[in-house]
Amino acid sequence: MANRKASVSRKTGETDIKIELNIDGTGTATVDTGIGFLDHMLTSFARHGLFDLTVSVKGDLYVDSHHTIEDTGIALGMAIRKALGDKKGIKRYGSVMLPMDETLMLCAIDLSGRPYLVFDASFTVDQVGYFDTEMVKEFFYAISYAAGMNLHLKQISGSNNHHIIEAAFKAFAKALDEASSYDIRITDVMSTKGTI
Repeated sequence: MANRKASVSRKTGETDIKIELNIDGTGTATVDTGIGFLDHMLTSFARHGLFDLTVSVKGDLYVDSHHTIEDTGIALGMAIRKALGDKKGIKRYGSVMLPMDETLMLCAIDLSGRPYLVFDASFTVDQVGYFDTEMVKEFFYAISYAAGMNLHLKQISGSNNHHIIEAAFKAFAKALDEASSYDIRITDVMSTKGTI
């Protein structure tokens, strides 16, 4: 099978981001975004998806967290798309129902090449650490469009905002791990069209 690694550099007037991703990793991560809670979430994403991930972000945090979080999502989505290549042999679909204490999060993914996000989760505080909770949806929206994936995230239960966000990141990791995994019965791409 192909070596499914990608490096992405993305620089704008607001952020300077470098990401290295290995889809077939072991779950190791080195992450520095300037936002501690985002570092924690991306480290959890790598660990629970068994991806190797290096992220370095310099963003305009003197403004707020918006550009740093959204642009990191864009760059990570680009890395996922690049690492998956032509997607031959992968399952394409992945889903998980992930518990974290009182929280239960559903995530389902279709690596269809067609971007779409359905996000259904709610928060009772504006921030967790220096991470604006309204940016959770924006982060996953950015990933879905940059990666070209159909992504559904639904909070089934939960009251602790930290748990809800962390469960979303971990569920996303587990579903992506499943969707990107190989099935020896699939010799081309999982589509009647011949491409995804």
